[in-house]
Amino acid sequence: MPASTAASAAATVPAKDAHARELVRRLHEPLLGGNRVQLLQDGPATFEAMFRAIDGARDHINIESYIVEADGPGEELARRLVERCKAGVRVNLLFDSFGSFGTSAAFFDKLRDADVRLCEYNPIQRWRALLGKALHLRDHRKLMVVDGRIGFIGGVNISAVYSSGPLGPRAAGGNSGPGWRDIHVAVEGPVVQRLQRLFIAHWQRFANVPMQQARYFPPLPPAGTQRVGVAACDAGRRPNPYYNALLGAIDGARSRILLTTAYWVPPRRLMRSLTQAAERGVAVSLLLPGVSDFWAPLHAGRSHFARLLAAGVQIHERHDALLHAKACVIDGVWASVGSSNIDWRSFVHNAEANLIVLDHGFAGQLEQVFRDDVRQAQRIDAEAWAQRSLGFRLKETLARRFEFFL
Repeated sequence: MPASTAASAAATVPAKDAHARELVRRLHEPLLGGNRVQLLQDGPATFEAMFRAIDGARDHINIESYIVEADGPGEELARRLVERCKAGVRVNLLFDSFGSFGTSAAFFDKLRDADVRLCEYNPIQRWRALLGKALHLRDHRKLMVVDGRIGFIGGVNISAVYSSGPLGPRAAGGNSGPGWRDIHVAVEGPVVQRLQRLFIAHWQRFANVPMQQARYFPPLPPAGTQRVGVAACDAGRRPNPYYNALLGAIDGARSRILLTTAYWVPPRRLMRSLTQAAERGVAVSLLLPGVSDFWAPLHAGRSHFARLLAAGVQIHERHDALLHAKACVIDGVWASVGSSNIDWRSFVHNAEANLIVLDHGFAGQLEQVFRDDVRQAQRIDAEAWAQRSLGFRLKETLARRFEFFL
């Protein structure tokens, strides 16, 4: 079949079906139907939903988080977990050693004393922190599964920075600086079993104590109508399923790509896919942070702006809040929320997990969130960007040298 005929035939396939077929090919597993995905915006709404699920737990609670802090939501989480343990609920908590490095041993001792099982992912000894590969191989996932029936996944850590919304103070104590903007989801239906298996596999590989006996895989009838896939990777393992799935969706995009990320340090292949999409007429828009908790990824990412702008990509930076969300909507049907940033760290070094939803309704919700955020952001003008200061250019050059580790 001539290339023009093949392209014409492909264009007649509905976008949802084309994206579904490509997603299955990239993930090497079927999508699961019968799910209900609820969008949660920012820390307060996310913790309200998570705490409600915890309070209703009757059998078990499994939590995996890059950061677990003792203050703010962490204090409230601990109190509720202790209460559920007293009621006979089995609780397993997996936290990253580097991400939770500043959390006191007393906080974890209190949980352990209450019969919460703990797993410290890839422990770091202080004197070896800068010497071994453990520094780079981290568990960046944010997962929770309650009673094997409801799951949570996204970008929200157990941290005091989420005590308020994006326009509030950074922490409940009134620390200065913008609040954090993030996205999480709650999900019910058959895909919860895949989230549960992710958690159990990590626990079995890294814990030195077994998980408590519980009914981890109850029957799961349909809870909705959404088809969902899970793109997850272990730390340091390639190929990365989410990266491959994202590339496939971008390369197959027909109308628009709306991409939000907290850390933007794109590999060359992804840059090529985005610029080629823009050049063939797809509307490509990026929502990126204008302020960050780490300067290097911010400036390494900015070093790519000129090429993107030249291809017609629209770039928006949010300066009034610390953008920590990781989401993407393509063609109004392919939508992802999870822990993966668009950087080398997420694609090469970290353990990550993303939910990908093939559904016009959910994608529409996420697209509206993107457009609401863009209204609060500043658009990067190509001419003004070309006139940026020498100081900015030097920071970009320096940060770009280390982008593989960012």
